[in-house]
Amino acid sequence: MKNILFFGDSLTAGYGLPAAASFPALVQQKIDTAGLPYRALNYGVSGDTSAGGRVRLAAALARQPADVFVLALGANDGIRGVPVPDTSANLQAILQAVQQQQPAAQLVVAGLEFPFNISPLGNHRLVRYAAEFKALFRPLAQQFGAAFVPFLLEGVLGHRALSLADGVHPNAAGQQILADNVWAVLGPLL
Repeated sequence: MKNILFFGDSLTAGYGLPAAASFPALVQQKIDTAGLPYRALNYGVSGDTSAGGRVRLAAALARQPADVFVLALGANDGIRGVPVPDTSANLQAILQAVQQQQPAAQLVVAGLEFPFNISPLGNHRLVRYAAEFKALFRPLAQQFGAAFVPFLLEGVLGHRALSLADGVHPNAAGQQILADNVWAVLGPLL
C-alpha cells in the first residue's frame, strides 16, 4: 500500500465536519472505487500557515513516508496578509524537504486564492496582493515538477450553499467539490 499525504490547513482537515467528510477521505473513496493501492492520509491542521507547515513537516514525514505528497497550504497566509515572498519561501522549503527526504515522491501543489472580504489588508493594496498570492502557486509547481491543481476551492468559494455558516469553510457538499478538483489532477497520476 502506498501513501498519499495531504498536507494542509482547515480546508484539508475538513474543519467543522466529521473526518469522513474531508476531501482527503472523499478522495480515498475514489481510490477505493478505482481499486488503486493507495491510502489517503489527512495531515490537515486547522489554522496552519505555510510557516507552521514548514515546522511540522519533518514529524509528518517521519510518521508516514509519502509516495505522493499533496501540498495545500497558504490560505491562512493570504487571510493574514503574510507577505507573498515569505509564503513562497516556506512552500519552497516544504517541497525541497520532501524531495530531499523522499526523492521518489510525486508532488502535487494545490493553488489557492482568497476572498477579498476576509483579509486585514487595506483595499488599495488588496487587489495587488490577491494577484501576487494567486500567482505564486503555478510557478512553484513548475519549479518542483509537481502536478498542479489550479484552484482548490474552484466552484466552492463564494457559494454560500457550499459553505459552513462562517462563509469560509466548505460544508460536506463543498468538500465533495474539493475532492473532485483534486481527483481531476491526482487520479491520472495514480
